[in-house]
Amino acid sequence: EQLEQLLEENHEIISHIKDSVLELTAHADGQPAPPRRDNGSWALPPESRPSFLAVSPQDCQFALGAKGESPDLQMLAVYSLLPFDNQDGGVWKQGFDITYEPNEWDTEPLQVFVVPHSHNDPGWIKTFDKYYYDQTQHILNSMVLKMQEDPRRRFIWSEISFFSKWWDNISAQKRAAVRRLVGNGQLEMVTGGWVMPDEANSHYFAMIDQLIEGHQWLEKNIGVTPRSGWAVDPFGYSSTMPYLLKRSNLTGMVIQRVHYAIKKHFAATQNLEFMWRQTWDPDSSTDIFCHMMPFYSYDVPHTCGPDPKICCQFDFKRLPGGRINCPWKVPPRAITEANVAERAQLLLDQYRKKSKLYRSKVLLVPLGDDFRYDKPQEWDAQFLNYQRIFDFLNAQPQLHVQAQFGTLSDYFDALYKKAGIVPGMRPPGFPVLSGDFFSYADREDHYWTGYYTSRPFYKSLDRVLEAHLRGAELLFSLALAHARRAGADSRYPLSDYSLLSSARRNLGLFQHHDAITGTAKEAVVVDYGVRCVRVAGHAHRDTLALTHTSPQDDTRLNQDSLPERTVVKLDASPRFLVVFNPLEQERLSLVPLLVNSPHVRVLSEDGQPLPAQLSAHWSSATDTVPDLSILARLPALGLRVLQLQKSFDGHTTLQSSVRLYLHGRDVTVRTQEAVPVQVFPAAPDDFCLESQHLRSCFSGSSGLLQVGAGPGIERGWVTEFFIYGTRTSKDKSGAYLFLPDGEAKPYTPKDPPIVRVTEGPLFSEVSSYYQHVQTMVRLYNVPGVEGLSLDVSCLVDIRDHVNKELAMRFSTNIESDDTFFTDLNGFQIQPRRYQQKLPLQANFYPMPTMAYIQDTQSRLTLHTAQALGVSSLGSGQLEVILDRRLMQDDNRGLGQGLKDNKRTCNRFRLLLERRSSANKVQDGRPVSFPSLLSHLTSMHLNAEALVLPVAQQPALPALRSFASLSTTLPCDFHILNLRTLQAEDDSLPSAEAALILHRKGFDCSLEAKNLGFNCTTSQGQLALGSLFQGLELGSLQPTSLTLMYPLGTASNSTNIQLHPMEIATFRIRLG
Repeated sequence: EQLEQLLEENHEIISHIKDSVLELTAHADGQPAPPRRDNGSWALPPESRPSFLAVSPQDCQFALGAKGESPDLQMLAVYSLLPFDNQDGGVWKQGFDITYEPNEWDTEPLQVFVVPHSHNDPGWIKTFDKYYYDQTQHILNSMVLKMQEDPRRRFIWSEISFFSKWWDNISAQKRAAVRRLVGNGQLEMVTGGWVMPDEANSHYFAMIDQLIEGHQWLEKNIGVTPRSGWAVDPFGYSSTMPYLLKRSNLTGMVIQRVHYAIKKHFAATQNLEFMWRQTWDPDSSTDIFCHMMPFYSYDVPHTCGPDPKICCQFDFKRLPGGRINCPWKVPPRAITEANVAERAQLLLDQYRKKSKLYRSKVLLVPLGDDFRYDKPQEWDAQFLNYQRIFDFLNAQPQLHVQAQFGTLSDYFDALYKKAGIVPGMRPPGFPVLSGDFFSYADREDHYWTGYYTSRPFYKSLDRVLEAHLRGAELLFSLALAHARRAGADSRYPLSDYSLLSSARRNLGLFQHHDAITGTAKEAVVVDYGVRCVRVAGHAHRDTLALTHTSPQDDTRLNQDSLPERTVVKLDASPRFLVVFNPLEQERLSLVPLLVNSPHVRVLSEDGQPLPAQLSAHWSSATDTVPDLSILARLPALGLRVLQLQKSFDGHTTLQSSVRLYLHGRDVTVRTQEAVPVQVFPAAPDDFCLESQHLRSCFSGSSGLLQVGAGPGIERGWVTEFFIYGTRTSKDKSGAYLFLPDGEAKPYTPKDPPIVRVTEGPLFSEVSSYYQHVQTMVRLYNVPGVEGLSLDVSCLVDIRDHVNKELAMRFSTNIESDDTFFTDLNGFQIQPRRYQQKLPLQANFYPMPTMAYIQDTQSRLTLHTAQALGVSSLGSGQLEVILDRRLMQDDNRGLGQGLKDNKRTCNRFRLLLERRSSANKVQDGRPVSFPSLLSHLTSMHLNAEALVLPVAQQPALPALRSFASLSTTLPCDFHILNLRTLQAEDDSLPSAEAALILHRKGFDCSLEAKNLGFNCTTSQGQLALGSLFQGLELGSLQPTSLTLMYPLGTASNSTNIQLHPMEIATFRIRLG
């Protein structure tokens, strides 16, 4: 019912918006020229400017590599070096025995910081709200009470989603107490994001957005800026995170879930603390100090030292009589005058051993676990007993130790002070590391590579929402600025801002490491889903309000169904559509639309006919409604108005024809008169389809792709589906783990596929209907980005499988050997190597937006619209896991299998590019970049044009197309967001916005010339002053990523320059 109501709300157009962006800019000039019809044939809309590729040679240098020093630790090389033999290390099972000389600390005493923490998951076994009411509010309430009892106590907190909910429910008096605790250094807010995000499946837009949401909240309510990062629970770590934290002015960070073999190796070489540097950084400007925890877990038994049996005795929540005990069978003992000497000595021995794994004489000892410190008794048990130990140790000068409670920054500051450097600099003698920490194994061969695909329906939903939210943010900021400029801001519906704010927070919540990962309980997943649909609703309502349209594009009936496309009903009067292009580049795209009649023609707003292809939308393998694809040039970040008219003149639309091959299956076919369908009872021979740039050949029997050809290049390949089973032994695959029973076996459906071939002038496609998967491969016959890659989608439904995973594998003759490339968070590319010495599941990696293989001749990129697990298990192969259905828990605390599968649509683009100047040395480097075409292809896939039908006939002059940019943005620039900042009253917008730009790194050796997409680069220079049409830039202040710190002084110049790969934030005022 809740969902029904949300969708109803979505469907009510916000009536009080009289003035939309469109009206405010009704008289904008510079309309694109209409298409011509020569002797009845269609001409493509002429280019608004000549097609060219102007990339300056300087801009090509970046991808060729830096002259800088190479890092001491390169993760790809470390992987090649390690034996991964998993030997028994004694009490520290995955490590080794640690010894020390008693006098080692005589000259420089050991400084111990015990850091109390409570890890609060915003949803996992319980929903966010249930955790809050049952546990989190009590933790925070006790914290205020108990921290005030002794100024030596310390505590750290990281999840702002919980903290802000609590803050809204406490008194002014309590808030003042919290501000005092933060001000005097007793309570530290670490990282300060809305959540502690997953780093494998999350996209950098959402990672940054939840970080800004948290930091803005902290600045506004507590007046504090986080200094240290804390990420103890994500299942593996991306190098994107240190970059984002560094750009937000944090100076240190802590990580924990790293492969046990890497921890052991780093411990043995004292490399657990390092400067983490980006692979593409020519100097040290991206370095951030990182501390890796050495042992199995972040709980108390695994944080005081190498022996969990001893450390557990110092977790005073486990004192006898309580609910939890020590699995090692030796319980903690309360500290008394009588036993303090013996207990302190035992604990100090662990501290000293742990300290031997690090280079400095300062030691970090976390003290906490999931949802700890929720009762005053626990605060007393931990803090009073530890204080007795500290008092004893500190009173014994011959022990050479100083122990105390500390925050994370207390620890880092002491370390920097000992090293004699300012925070953020590299301490002398510490190594530099580059690379990432995927994939993670916590023991044996238990690789956490299943969650890269688990619950792909929600991974896909996440990205749809992200695109909607970004679109709404951009439109809202532009509309508000135009309203202000027109002096109409008083009539502008500012209440929409609170919808935007709530959409940000729900999207932020979903980046949590048990949400987008697909590793929460079923009921919690449903709760996330409801919140996510609400994001879509809010973002959507804002979009509708801003564009003056009624909600008629795809609607999701509820959080667990695929969107249904709405049918536009035509009658005597014309219907108007507004199409919003959320990209910063103009695009020539096919705009898809379902109509209730095939008798239709499409005109631009000034009445010129537009080319449109009429084909059939198949609601099943054999049922259809008319589907119209309109070829339209859409302005960058702009709105284009189109009109539909009923028309019985047969020449107004371009026809497509359909061949349906039933492959011996006995089915009835219902068709429309508008689209001729030829039905063949048998299977076809192998056949090919061609467009301007591409040629693709298909197997007649399977309907799957066999040969792919791009401009001047052809590669043979096979597309196949495979099934992975899981082990028969005790450990089986689950939501986290991928534990296959050997190599995949070919997918063998009980019936052969029905194959459908559609051919038309604007696009052609081949669909194959199998029992568990329907695939569609589409070629666009249009110039530019759309026409240069194959559109591939898979509709997957494995709800009748038991303990199976479905994979799609492309096998090509590209000589890629053991090397493949995957992206990290849609931000950067990380080269990977298939490791023969590791089990199959260890060779899978996250693929949020793309993966590619290459040889010296060509590169094949698989672009994806949703995060999934990917690997290359053999030369020339690329394989992606589409969905997994597992009947049991994998013993990581979830207590459930993955049985709530949905019908899920996975969308891809396949791009084959020719490489001109490749060489082996170049390809061996630990850094790689996509081409500009590849970047743009990814953007087209991830930011589809939004089609917004207009409810009623508007007053005609009001509805005009709107181009928000007055100049073309260089095509290596991406407007990540234009985010209106909140006013003092946080439900209202301020006059300022955050403009977040990313300059992409790209590889020039793949550039295809004369392919009909305009692309210029400008060595990172951009004139912001004249960028937004009809708006003036009132002020421009460069800031840190999350706007906490101004960088330099606000200058009068509005010209900016970004380095390749740089993400930069500007506080701007438009109007």
